[in-house]
Amino acid sequence: MEEIVVLAEHRDGELRDITFEMLTIANQLGKENDMAVTALFLGHEASDLSNRLKGACDTILLMEDPELAHYNADHYLMAIETVIKSRNPIVTVIGHTAMGMDLAPVMAARLSLPLVTDCVAVNVVDKKLDVLRQIYGGKINAQLTMKPSDQYLITLRPGSFDAEVEQGKSADTQTVPAPSWTDLKGRQFLGYIEAELKDVDIAAADILVSIGRGIGKPENISLVQDFADSIGATLSCSRPVADEEWLPKSRQVGTSGKTVRPKIYIAFGISGAYQHQAGMKNADTIIAVNTDPRAPIFTIAHYGIVEDMFKVLPLLTEKFAK
Repeated sequence: MEEIVVLAEHRDGELRDITFEMLTIANQLGKENDMAVTALFLGHEASDLSNRLKGACDTILLMEDPELAHYNADHYLMAIETVIKSRNPIVTVIGHTAMGMDLAPVMAARLSLPLVTDCVAVNVVDKKLDVLRQIYGGKINAQLTMKPSDQYLITLRPGSFDAEVEQGKSADTQTVPAPSWTDLKGRQFLGYIEAELKDVDIAAADILVSIGRGIGKPENISLVQDFADSIGATLSCSRPVADEEWLPKSRQVGTSGKTVRPKIYIAFGISGAYQHQAGMKNADTIIAVNTDPRAPIFTIAHYGIVEDMFKVLPLLTEKFAK
């Protein structure tokens, strides 16, 4: 049976959401094309962590070594290369993260594999890989069909797929030996330096209430904050609000801000230019309030209200405050 290999990404003892996003799309492809899904976990003394993948794949390849305790491109490249050469998967999937962008181009060059990066959709048609990428900051969707190949290497954009931990699988774990790298003298892991968190992480919020240019002036933000508080939501914004420094840059949604995927996204006074849509269009439910019925935000909104936000806000706040 042909195989899809997904590189599990983890940091400081926690699996990252992108791992389960990759496994979600891998399982979809596997079901449609009769392919097995294998998770490759590189680490050290981390079997308990790798076991969390059991419900989302058919096989776990566990490679443990002290040099794999933390991410190091030199060691990861050798480890992944060993697995690809021995198993010949038809597709190898890596997250389009800082780690993935470091690994994928070098791996493709080493193994002469066709590579397509930053994919937001993937399909296999007649054993050829079809992918969807966004170009020009998300303004244009590019549908690409790869040339026929025995193997492909792709990176997936975080936040583009559901991160399902349980997918009806019960994986077996296979331990694979680490390659010999006694003479490898390259980069050395020193430690992670976490950025100082001065604000909330909007990417982790289940409900976002977002404001745009229609807010008018910073004094009006408190009205939206009251509504957000009444429904247990986090306040976010589009670029004009962040550029005016009415809210911190960490609250900005879009291509020059953060990509979010909340359960509910409520947009007040946001026209919805493609740069903003690229950062929030995968929310489960999108609700838009804008005075312009032709605002682009309505093309992706599940529910829309064409009205002055300052007439809608007090009614909503009163309703939810009860």
